[in-house]
Amino acid sequence: MKPFALALLLAAPAAVAQTTPAVIPAPAPLAPAPDPAWHKSVKTGLGLNESLLSSNWRGGGVNSIGFNALFNAKANRKVGPHNFDNEADLLFAFSQTKGLGYRKGQDRLFLDTKYGRALTDRWDMFLSLNLLTQFAPGYKYDTDAAGNARARLTSDFFAPAFLTAAYGFEYHPTTYFHLRLAPFAPRLTVVTRAERFVEALGDRPYGVNPGHSTRFEVLAAQILAEYDKNLSPTVNIKTRYVLFANYEHLNLQEIDHRLDLALTAKVGKYVNVALNGIALYDYDQDHDVQFSQGLTIGVAYAFQNYVDAKK
Repeated sequence: MKPFALALLLAAPAAVAQTTPAVIPAPAPLAPAPDPAWHKSVKTGLGLNESLLSSNWRGGGVNSIGFNALFNAKANRKVGPHNFDNEADLLFAFSQTKGLGYRKGQDRLFLDTKYGRALTDRWDMFLSLNLLTQFAPGYKYDTDAAGNARARLTSDFFAPAFLTAAYGFEYHPTTYFHLRLAPFAPRLTVVTRAERFVEALGDRPYGVNPGHSTRFEVLAAQILAEYDKNLSPTVNIKTRYVLFANYEHLNLQEIDHRLDLALTAKVGKYVNVALNGIALYDYDQDHDVQFSQGLTIGVAYAFQNYVDAKK
């Protein structure tokens, strides 16, 4: 073989090696983030509305300013058949209007903690403790016999406050709905200095006798249902219904009902519109249904450290 041909044969493998592109292995898929021990979520919102009129404004109206705030936080954990659920649900709104002064709109302080043990995939046996009260004094505004405006105190911080311990069974077919059935749910009603409210509410404010600060209802039952779901990526609905029945006065007229509703829609990253409503029937407070409603446009912030299960 000629030397020139031999040189070509020896150089060919090197040339092929230099012109063949290198094969780069695909990166290994990232491992999913570990599921946190505690599933935590926070939702907050603040709203402010204001009206300022000059002294010679002929269109009518009055100067006013309003403020509202909502806060909801949850911390839940599941270990084998055991689960621990905790929630704080707070709401407050007021307005300051020229000629009327301060007026409270909505006021709620709800705390709940629960331990459950799974019986099946959808049923738990549970025990819970929840507190329902308010932050600030409330007044009944009317006129006296002479026609003069007056404000009579009807409520205050921890007046009333309802502390309920419930034992029973919980049904949770999805991640966004649960129903607690508690055939045994003793409740302690606290009204500090109940005599303050006699003028506006009668002889037994919230069922507590003047001169006392508590009422204990041992033989009672409670039903609590909660629905909290994102209807779309920007719209959420949250409702909570609570029924309380005292076995000693077990008739339809004296069963307590409370429904809390919140519909929230995000307009931007930090702006939302929220509609909140409360409907309440408590025979010890009033023989008719009470309700309050508020519409808010303001800033909002939400956070959670886990991914919602697709159910």
